[in-house]
Amino acid sequence: MMVEKSLTELRAALAARTVSAVELARESLAAIEAASELNAFIGLDAAQTLAAAEAADARLARGDTSPLLGLPIAHKDVFVTRGWNSTAGSKMLEGYRSPFDATVVERLAAAGMVCVGKTNMDEFAMGSSNENSYFGPVRNPWDRRAVPGGSSGGSAAAVAARLVPAATGTDTGGSIRQPASFTGVTGIKPTYGRVSRYGMIAFASSLDQGGPFARSAEDCALLLNGMAGFDARDSTSLEHPDEDFTRHLGKGWNGSADAARPLAGLRIGLPDEYFGEGLAPDVRAAIDAALKEYEALGAVRVRVSLPKTELSIPVYYVIAPAEASSNLSRFDGVRFGHRAAQYGDLLDMYKKSRSEGFGEEVKRRILVGAYVLSHGYYDAYYLQAQKIRRIIANDFQQAFTQCDVIMGPVAPTVAWDLGAKGDDPVAMYLADIYTLSTSLAGLPGMSVPCGFGANGRPVGLQIVGNYFDESRMLQVADAFQQATDWHLRAPVPATAGV
Repeated sequence: MMVEKSLTELRAALAARTVSAVELARESLAAIEAASELNAFIGLDAAQTLAAAEAADARLARGDTSPLLGLPIAHKDVFVTRGWNSTAGSKMLEGYRSPFDATVVERLAAAGMVCVGKTNMDEFAMGSSNENSYFGPVRNPWDRRAVPGGSSGGSAAAVAARLVPAATGTDTGGSIRQPASFTGVTGIKPTYGRVSRYGMIAFASSLDQGGPFARSAEDCALLLNGMAGFDARDSTSLEHPDEDFTRHLGKGWNGSADAARPLAGLRIGLPDEYFGEGLAPDVRAAIDAALKEYEALGAVRVRVSLPKTELSIPVYYVIAPAEASSNLSRFDGVRFGHRAAQYGDLLDMYKKSRSEGFGEEVKRRILVGAYVLSHGYYDAYYLQAQKIRRIIANDFQQAFTQCDVIMGPVAPTVAWDLGAKGDDPVAMYLADIYTLSTSLAGLPGMSVPCGFGANGRPVGLQIVGNYFDESRMLQVADAFQQATDWHLRAPVPATAGV
């Protein structure tokens, strides 16, 4: 199937006229239908998809050489998309259609990418398993009994199952990296502010960041070229010079000409806190094997410390719910969203609409957020959490004086079974221990497939770079993928049955 090829291979096929954008779109739509049991998609519109593909073919016929032109992509349903339902996985927004495109959607459409659908997600991006969606859970393509990770589980599962070659996601506390790890694909969370949040349905405004999923670091670099850039409509967007994120791919670290050791001189920081108690033996084994491969490529290990890592969980679960409580106050049944069918007065309408429209995890986080922002508790919880957040960021800067990138596991375990942690939200929160601190610091991070653990479920290697160092981080990931084939492994097609 053509959709199993990389973005570079697909673009070459389009340029050579051996396949058309319409044919790619039809193939992707057929694959999505055949894999419906994964529940990776919650929004499809073949007419819109094929119209966009026809427009791409017309541009190709005119000689347009844009690198993303004609390539299929799926968008996480947290990005509002004109003409499509944009629900954020919630009953609250069931049937909502935005009058405008999110900047991410707008930029990739302008580049000629063809949207094939909207992917399932944890409601309002709140979750680590994609079991919190109003539209039902997503299944992991590698093992249908397992979760795909969250909140961007639909996007990760779609890429892993080869339904689309690329998809967008968002990462608030690990929601790109963790599902990428659980499904064996490559995913990157850029530096906070790199990718516009305009048109992204907000969860936690100081943490949310969009990014791509694809098979490889090279594909992610191409997608990031299309997604990143300053946006005056987003007050959190950073003014930083545009760059080509592919520019270091295939080159030696710091100009090294040793083809056998292209990463000679690279210093890999290994935090003590990422390799202690709680890390499953099967995950540790896969990470250790990946690090040995990096040593063979010329890199050296450096022991570093991120002493406030364990505090990232309580800090995150004060700050994120506080911001969510504020952001979700707009969903009250007045202007848009779910409205209760029966109510007595305005206050009763608010109560019933929100009670009916929000799921249990969203309600839980709204309540926590309202509590930590309330009079008498703001200083004790929210303000203290912000102070520790700054300390966490400083810890990373201290570590980067000793190393070039930081590596470790994405999650303590491989993907767990559906329903295994449904009754214990705290256990679910603890699964984010290795990703939260990066998000709190606003640093770029990514997950790269590096092996398999228990029950044949994928393991991802986390790579963290310093601010605005995505291109070097992608270089490091690409060198590993040039030497290994973990990112090329594909699960048994969903049509093979459960």
